[in-house]
Amino acid sequence: MTTTTATLQEVYHKQIVPQLAKKFGYKNPLQAPKLKKIVVNMGVGKGAEDIKIVEAAQAELTMITGQKAVITRAKKAISNFKIRENSPVGCKVTLRKRVMYEFLEKLLRVALPRIRDFRGISPRGFDEAGNYTFGIQEQNIFPEVETDRVTRVQGMDITFVIDSRSKAESYELLALFGMPFRVKVEKQAAPTPQAVEA
Repeated sequence: MTTTTATLQEVYHKQIVPQLAKKFGYKNPLQAPKLKKIVVNMGVGKGAEDIKIVEAAQAELTMITGQKAVITRAKKAISNFKIRENSPVGCKVTLRKRVMYEFLEKLLRVALPRIRDFRGISPRGFDEAGNYTFGIQEQNIFPEVETDRVTRVQGMDITFVIDSRSKAESYELLALFGMPFRVKVEKQAAPTPQAVEA
């Protein structure tokens, strides 16, 4: 299925919802799972020692997502890591609507395929509510990041917050968007056998 940034949301309504309705037997299209928001989080442990490290990560995350990232701070002190309460420990951004779909398109079509020896992502990251989280180890898979200017390799966690009734429905939604799950390698890890068939 070929999609473009401008029509990705339209593709959801015109193509993905009917496929979900057929598979799960929805009587009303509004029963279909939908993507509510994407949260991208960078944890920067060294940030407690040097705010400039967090600010650099914040600038990169803003550039990657197209939306201003906010600095996250420790809610409590962790003496073993020399982190005091309210110390800067990372940054995050919450994407919705158009910006969310633009980021999703870039993630699927550009960033993930640039991972060296990429073999798909694990389908194990679903929580009980049907939300999905996975991690990326390096920020330079995104085209906005100039590899020769990267001074610190920085990973991130990406969470898809999904309005869904089950893990299986969320899995199917993301699979239809084009999420490259490692189906062949991890058949037993998928939520249901029916979901794997997709």
